[in-house]
Amino acid sequence: MSPDVDRATQMAASLRRAAARLGLGEGEADWLKEVFRVAMARRLMALDDDHHPACLHPGRSALVLVHDVGRVGADVLATAMLLESRDLQWRASDAEVRHVAPELPERLAAVPHPGDEDLVERLVLLDPGTLLAALAERLDHLRHEHLREPLTPWPELHAEVGAVWLPMAERTHPQLARRYRHWHRTFARRL
Repeated sequence: MSPDVDRATQMAASLRRAAARLGLGEGEADWLKEVFRVAMARRLMALDDDHHPACLHPGRSALVLVHDVGRVGADVLATAMLLESRDLQWRASDAEVRHVAPELPERLAAVPHPGDEDLVERLVLLDPGTLLAALAERLDHLRHEHLREPLTPWPELHAEVGAVWLPMAERTHPQLARRYRHWHRTFARRL
């Protein structure tokens, strides 16, 4: 690709290649491209820097699943792209989501937000695919948290990951658990 192609376009192409590697058909790849467009729309309007840590978050969340989990369905990738646990102002509305994926607004609503009082209970109740998507989406934000003004004080963020997200990853997928352990260890040095 030429250097003048924007990063969102490059990410869309990466997602298409990832879908092909997973064995997803053309129809599913086209659908994921549309889901990515919806997930990115508000970010692209709000952010004037495509290198902002939040800009490509939807695509990176899906790629965490592709690279770390492997064979997942298009619905799980779409869920990861449409989830937003940190920057709620950039989350696609239910109507926007319903336009491309009628079944996903309810799935997205089931995923708790970091800091929720019933975080553990709600994560445990998620279906396996939605839990994978939630873990991947949260991990991508955590990986870039040091580049942003924290929403949660770092000691509290580190404690929540150690008490909730890391154990949930350990119960769910070994590679995601490894990534969460690495983040938890590395981030401890920043405290």
